[in-house]
Amino acid sequence: MALRCVLILRAAVLMLLTAHVVPLASGCNVGSYETLIREFCLDEFHLNMRKLDPGLWCSWPDTMEIYKGLTKCTYQVALKVDCFWPNEVVDSFFMKIHQRYFNHCALTGRLLHDPPISILVPFIAIPVLVTLLMTAIVVWRSKRTEGVL
Repeated sequence: MALRCVLILRAAVLMLLTAHVVPLASGCNVGSYETLIREFCLDEFHLNMRKLDPGLWCSWPDTMEIYKGLTKCTYQVALKVDCFWPNEVVDSFFMKIHQRYFNHCALTGRLLHDPPISILVPFIAIPVLVTLLMTAIVVWRSKRTEGVL
């Protein structure tokens, strides 16, 4: 709890400082933006992810609020330092987050596998049988010449 209060206090002080200093500069200062998102957003994200069991890191319902908080934080810092959002810094930042926390998660939340044999067999057998039947009908019909003009 004390660590969280220190992080919030530090964030408030830095926001006040950047509110007066940054508007004097023109454009986005990439270096300060990187530093600020690491100090404000990343520390809070690490703290929240440590509270969560590592077995639940790949569960979207369990990590959604934490991830949304990280996204909002990077956006708010970008607004404060007059940077576009998203940008290359944010892309790189989120790539590092994904490599550390979500590297072993499947894209859909579950691993892909073949369907059961009871579903697979009809999808293979029916087209094969229809093809053989149509071939037999064509051959049988071509051998019958009656009625052809």
